Order: sequence, then structure tokens, then C-alpha cells
Amino acid sequence: MNLYIRYFDEECVVHSVDEALGFISTFQGFTITPSFEAEFIDYVNSPMPYPKRYKVRSRVYFIVIKTTAETLDEFKANGKAGIGLEMGEGEVHREFLRPKDQIQARLNDEMPGWYEASLLFKRVVVVPETGKFDYMDTEFAARVKAYSAMDCYNRIVDHLRTRSDIDPRSQFPSAKGKNFHYTYLGLKPYSEMMV
Repeated sequence: MNLYIRYFDEECVVHSVDEALGFISTFQGFTITPSFEAEFIDYVNSPMPYPKRYKVRSRVYFIVIKTTAETLDEFKANGKAGIGLEMGEGEVHREFLRPKDQIQARLNDEMPGWYEASLLFKRVVVVPETGKFDYMDTEFAARVKAYSAMDCYNRIVDHLRTRSDIDPRSQFPSAKGKNFHYTYLGLKPYSEMMV
């Protein structure tokens, strides 16, 4: 694993901690302390794939990115494909994606079978005392036969939107948000009605 380091217009790809520290020591206004060096070595040796930024002074940072690129030109040419460990054909290991991208990748993984899922959505209801409409948090849970977690989510939302007892103005959360939960149950058939 190599490191891409950038500080304003100064940038390079290095192949070792010593090379990295040598480059960082040239940054004007930044002093390499023993605590910084220990923290930097921990970051380099950790499995953490995310870029890391280090403060030089107020609102001024330099960034370090782990990469498989051997040169600066290769890093720039590869873009995201140069970050992390490549699997081939430009595909990147999931653990090297940003958290949002990881969630999206998991949702779209094809795993046909049964899912147990719950969705907390904003349901439009009539307030009996006033006759006005209001949003009420409503949880819906079901066992769904689907091809992926995203397909499961879509089937639940489609089902809720077609129900006559649910106002079409009701609002549904994003599949990537904290209001959608699912568990993959496998291929075992269930007698419960499919959504």
C-alpha cells in the first residue's frame, strides 16, 4: 500500500512511512512531533481505508490517502480505482468505499430469498378533534421475497403506496437511512403472504 499526500499544490505518492515523513517535514509551519509520528504510523498500519487529514494550523490541513498507485501520474489517471485494493476491471473492495457507498453496495447485493424488514414512515392521518391532517410516525414490518435488500425496500414502498388506507401524501424514508432495517432470512419458503 502506497500513500498519496497533498498539501496545497505540493503532492506526491510515496512507498514508505520514512518517505512520507520526509515529504511532510518540508511543509512550512508544520513540525513532526513524536505524537504525530506515532499517530501517522498507526494510520498507515491500520486497515482503515479512508483518507485522513492532518491539521497544520487553523483551517489549513494536508491529506493522506492510501492507494495502490505507484506514481503520481498513475494515481491521477486511476482516480477512485487507484484508492484501496483493486479487484480488477476498476472495481474496488467495498471496505475502501465511503460509508454511504458501502450502504448502497450492501443494499444492491443480489441475495435472492426472504427478508424480514421494517420501515418507519410518515403517514398522513386525520386528527379527529380538528379534522386536519397530520404526519404520524408509523412502522410497517413484513417478510418479503426479494432479489436484494433494495428490491425488498422497493416492494414494501410499492405495497404501501397502493393501499387504500394510506394517504398518497405519506412520506417514505430513504433505503440508506436509519428508518429502514432488514435481515436476510435465506431461501427457506415462508407461508406468510408476500408483499
